[in-house]
Amino acid sequence: MIQATRLLLAGLALCALAATASAADKIGNCEVTGAKGSIPLAAPAVPGQLTVAVSLPAPVWWNGDTADTIKDGMEYCMAAEIAWRAGYDKLKVVPVEFVPLVQGEVKDFDLALSEISITKARKKVVDFSVPYFNSDIGVLTRTDAPVDRKSIKKVTVGIQQGTTGAAFALDVLKVTDYSVYAERADLLKALSDEDIQAVLTDTSITLSAEAGSAGKTKVVGQYKTGEIYGALYPKGNANNKTLDKIMQAMIDDGTLKKLAAKYLASAWGRDPASIPYFKP
Repeated sequence: MIQATRLLLAGLALCALAATASAADKIGNCEVTGAKGSIPLAAPAVPGQLTVAVSLPAPVWWNGDTADTIKDGMEYCMAAEIAWRAGYDKLKVVPVEFVPLVQGEVKDFDLALSEISITKARKKVVDFSVPYFNSDIGVLTRTDAPVDRKSIKKVTVGIQQGTTGAAFALDVLKVTDYSVYAERADLLKALSDEDIQAVLTDTSITLSAEAGSAGKTKVVGQYKTGEIYGALYPKGNANNKTLDKIMQAMIDDGTLKKLAAKYLASAWGRDPASIPYFKP
């Protein structure tokens, strides 16, 4: 009886250890798969954690209304994996405004993941990781009032200040009836409130907005621009090369592809390539 009890207790202890190990291999709701601390950071912005800046809301990429409620999403889980491989089991999400971020004015963070297109102008004030995602410029409209490649130049178009979508709308498409919004939330609200008839921004962002709109909005087209996303780093930060090694490792071992399949393809419900291309 004593021997049986000992065996039972030993079995329970092993189960507890297994459960602890399983729990330790998650940050938020994200299962982390790399080796913890395999590519350590020398000195993070805040000791003992990875600090990640993001412009919210960003449904599908960051699932939740506030920084404290976000536990998964494509870029959140990317950040979780980076934190783990850098040696941390803690991830701090810091909401920031988009324009100051891409202008190099935000401080005290390790990297930013916020569907940020890599551009020559931005490279002058911030650094970027290797690219991790391709996206063109999408056209988001209300489902009950769609536009097409001709009518888009006759309606009020909404753009977000400081984005590549805004530059495309003004410099390439040359829209004349438009409204500019500082934050993405205000841009999408304007479409919902019928203040504007279309939104021009990254296809990936418009698809995420469509997915979270309960059928009220739809991506009706896109323009080929060759946008590529990268993690944004503070200019010249000592950890940038290390973070880039982690990003490249996640690309090479298929981690990013798996996250994209789990969070993007499943949420969007369709391939971005299936969306028709408009000619400017």
